[in-house]
Amino acid sequence: MHDDGEHDDRPRHAREAGTRAILDALAQGDPDELLTLRSLLAGLGRRAFGMLAFVCVLPAFIPIPIGGAISGPLLIMIGLQLSVGLREPWLPEFLASRGIHRHALAKFDKRISPVLKWLERLVRPRMTWMLDSRIAGVVTGLMLVVLGFLLSLPIPLTNYLFGGALLLFALALLERDGVLMLVAWVVGLVAAALSWNLTIQAAHGLDVLI
Repeated sequence: MHDDGEHDDRPRHAREAGTRAILDALAQGDPDELLTLRSLLAGLGRRAFGMLAFVCVLPAFIPIPIGGAISGPLLIMIGLQLSVGLREPWLPEFLASRGIHRHALAKFDKRISPVLKWLERLVRPRMTWMLDSRIAGVVTGLMLVVLGFLLSLPIPLTNYLFGGALLLFALALLERDGVLMLVAWVVGLVAAALSWNLTIQAAHGLDVLI
């Protein structure tokens, strides 16, 4: 992986590790240990936005009613920071000291590992100039805000839809892949359009019942 010239004291192989390698390493150890957001983001530089988005989208894949309500606001926060041009994510202390237990991350890693293994054949650092573009940052940030908002709404059967779209954004940022980011934009727009269509149909159905 490229480190974009930023200072990083970690070994070269750690800087260049892909998403699956990072998750595999984090999954090893005490299953009850809390991996704080501060520790997860340490030393990642520009890739930290991707790691933060990746962690924040995890609750959307947990089969609980409030999964989207947890992930949505956090992803909106990330989107706003990208929109205003921050180079690294800022977290208030009460969030930086929170995180995910290693056993939960290991469970998710096991579930998504086959997908990431397949994606590794396609995803790689490319068109990184686009990710550093101010305009692209605004577009990506605004789409994260919109999708995060939609994810937080209690719309049935949409957590995986929006969560999957947001996962593409997270991987594009983490892997520094501009081509994948373009795909994420398209998937995000399609997901938002489908949500709008479902909302219109639901509203029409209510009008008919009334």
